[in-house]
Amino acid sequence: MMGWRGKFVFLLVVYFAGFATAIYCLAPAGQEQSCEFSEEIPAYSPLRSQEFAESFNSGLHKCLDIGKTAAWRAGSFIKQKLDEKQADG
Repeated sequence: MMGWRGKFVFLLVVYFAGFATAIYCLAPAGQEQSCEFSEEIPAYSPLRSQEFAESFNSGLHKCLDIGKTAAWRAGSFIKQKLDEKQADG
């Protein structure tokens, strides 16, 4: 059985994967959409930078790939443990 630490780490992974997915869904799309900023944002702000938006988007894609890999591994692990329990029981 998995101890409380293992369960805690698993819950943290699931929580942050969900959080990253929510941010990914709320992030601006790619090149096809243009962002319009209000005049209240200063010109030196990183929020006006297209490079920032592109790097943020690529970072979210990397995070999504890592989340998919972690979810696949967790699913495989859970399936393996369930199969072992069914074989024993």
